[in-house]
Amino acid sequence: MSFLNALCATAAVISFASMPAFADTLPAPKGEVLLTISGDLSHETAGAAKGTVTLDLEILQSLETQVFTTSTIWIEGNIEFTGVSLRDVLDYAGATGTTIEAIASNDYKVDIPTDTLTGGSNENAPIVAYFMDGAEMSARGKGPLWIVYPYDDDVQYRTEVVYSRSIWQLDRIVTVQ
Repeated sequence: MSFLNALCATAAVISFASMPAFADTLPAPKGEVLLTISGDLSHETAGAAKGTVTLDLEILQSLETQVFTTSTIWIEGNIEFTGVSLRDVLDYAGATGTTIEAIASNDYKVDIPTDTLTGGSNENAPIVAYFMDGAEMSARGKGPLWIVYPYDDDVQYRTEVVYSRSIWQLDRIVTVQ
């Protein structure tokens, strides 16, 4: 075997050895985990419990940012929310379920059918908001994550069903078939 062929073969072995075990393995969060996703997923986070995806603020901010201003029934005035589309979060995790269970840190849970995450006047609604008026949200201030809809944009976002799906202190999502 020539020196060049041996070098190429060695490089190929090193390249394959350094690749993740699964092509669908996502990088581990560097900061505090804000959201854990489990259930019917095609991806998982390196170093996390098998079959789960974990996200910190940096990972959430690496996804396409969505910003809108709206009023809510919980806080007076118009508020600017910054976050990422819930659909994008589920796509990042490779979620394949037909329903998600969104769960708050106090174990409050709501079901959201995934087919309701498309269409409407705002194709990116709802978002998983991580900033309110440009600042991180504390647990006392409905954070650190809140599923928010652009309530002022369309009457379809001002229903009891949508309000019930607007879960704050979100920290877990479970996808269900």
